[in-house]
Amino acid sequence: MATLSPELSGRRSSLSGELPGSTDSSMRSKRRKGGWVTFPFIIGSSTLLGLATYGAAANLIVYLVQEFNVSRIAAVQIFNIVNGCGAISPLVGGIISDSFAGCFSVILAASIISFLVRSCPSCISLARRANSQGLVPMTLTAILQSLRPPPCTSLSNSCKPPSAFQYAILYASLALVCVGIGGSRFTMTTFGANQFDDPKRQETFINWFFMAFSVAMILASTVVVFVQDTVGWGWGYGICLAANVISIVILLIGKWYYKEVKPQGSPFTGIARLVIAAIRKRKVALSKNVSDYFYQDDQMNTKQMCQVTSKFSCLNRAAIITEGDTHSDGSLAKHWRLCTTQQVEDLKSIINILPLWSSSIFLSTPIGVQSSLTILQALTMDRHLGAHFKIPASSFPVFALLAGSFFIAFLNLVVYPLCRKLLGWSPTLLLRIGAGHVLNITSMVASALVEARRLHVVHSHNLTKQKDYAIVPMSALWLVAPLVIVGAGEACHLPGQVSLYYEDFPTSLKGTATALMSVIIAVAFYLTAAIVNAVKKSTVWLPNDINYGRVDNVFWMLAVVGTLNFCYFILCAKWYRKQPSKCILEGLLSIN
Repeated sequence: MATLSPELSGRRSSLSGELPGSTDSSMRSKRRKGGWVTFPFIIGSSTLLGLATYGAAANLIVYLVQEFNVSRIAAVQIFNIVNGCGAISPLVGGIISDSFAGCFSVILAASIISFLVRSCPSCISLARRANSQGLVPMTLTAILQSLRPPPCTSLSNSCKPPSAFQYAILYASLALVCVGIGGSRFTMTTFGANQFDDPKRQETFINWFFMAFSVAMILASTVVVFVQDTVGWGWGYGICLAANVISIVILLIGKWYYKEVKPQGSPFTGIARLVIAAIRKRKVALSKNVSDYFYQDDQMNTKQMCQVTSKFSCLNRAAIITEGDTHSDGSLAKHWRLCTTQQVEDLKSIINILPLWSSSIFLSTPIGVQSSLTILQALTMDRHLGAHFKIPASSFPVFALLAGSFFIAFLNLVVYPLCRKLLGWSPTLLLRIGAGHVLNITSMVASALVEARRLHVVHSHNLTKQKDYAIVPMSALWLVAPLVIVGAGEACHLPGQVSLYYEDFPTSLKGTATALMSVIIAVAFYLTAAIVNAVKKSTVWLPNDINYGRVDNVFWMLAVVGTLNFCYFILCAKWYRKQPSKCILEGLLSIN
């Protein structure tokens, strides 16, 4: 990684009218804005905030089964929907930060909301624990008892399900947690990348951000889940609460060093204006004369103009100047009839990336199915390590996170530098994403084979003739190999996708660009819920007790879908052509 010295950001301002000695102080202040000096604050805050948010949801399936008497498949569905909501909310945070609030304000507000919401379940869970020790007033104990169904004393079907009121309280709490996630996860990615002007350093930061966030999820899936399972839910939530508080403190300490990119107003209003202007001028003939197009004032002042390209040429009409579009001095007169050439090219860059973005949805969907079904598999398998330690079922996805963190570091510190040094080139972003597709398919095949082996043990021991949820005499460590493969795939495609979107999207949509990854994850989790629901209704593959089902067929189906999606990705990659980020006519042309 580059030496940790602050980057010089900003341009030297005019010295006219400043008092003697004030210039040096001002320039020193500007020089320490942004760059690597902000790295420990942003990474430290995002890591702790990731620990807090992921720790609250990592053990949700087990919590719903054991504390809310929810059936296992229903718990999986709730888990997928909650993860989908938590993933879609960063898009809202990205839009708000791009439009008017800025990244720092959105991150701080979301962190505070996350802290306030998380403090409630922490207190409730601690109170429940204290209730058994007689430390909480009886009135509080009565209130807490109304928030949970009566505990199950056996695995029989007599367990009382949650009431509508109890479900409402649960869903409301989870919804507020998602609000807290919305302004922190991918908005933090944009905020950190904005601290650098060099695209290579931006890409380096994004890679390190994903590795740090993976570390946070690893700690949440191991330490927090273990505490929840063995010590108590209150102590587990307490760890999340403490991490949330410290993350806010670290974020505020670094405030003096951050370089904040000012929001430029709602970018979606500009997109709507452009589309309407192009429709209104659909009968206007296209022109190759540069003077027929409208440019931004700063482009004219610096004699740098963005020339429209031939791709999606129908949009070029929105920038053609017609009678009445401008004032006599050349300024814009009708905002809904005329746009700048830069706005036209910005929209083209968005349209250009959408096919590749869509191919990533079915790349993430199998991962969502695998992560939830792996927990159900682990619940039926031998999870002991030695005589006294038992791996929590919700901790098994951590192997994918560990693999992802390892391979991100290995690729960035070893593979990519060696490729540049020995071969003179480094794998492109599209090549990295493609490698992620292949590894994802391989992981689904491996999961299908492991599940087939597990079912073989089930039938060979006649476990289907025993009581429900029988433990299979097969080590749950068999589940590790597919998770390691999917983690390696995520190390390739996740940073590659974020870097691709961040580079190609216009400046006004940088926050929205990185939030697109959260949209992919959200849609993937929603599709995961839909797939699980469809499979459960149309087949016998997913009963509540998977010992009676065919989960291996689900993985084989996902492998086929992944293969078809990989073919679609190849077609999209061939069609994709990177748009120029800046236009480059310097003083050779003039506007009349």
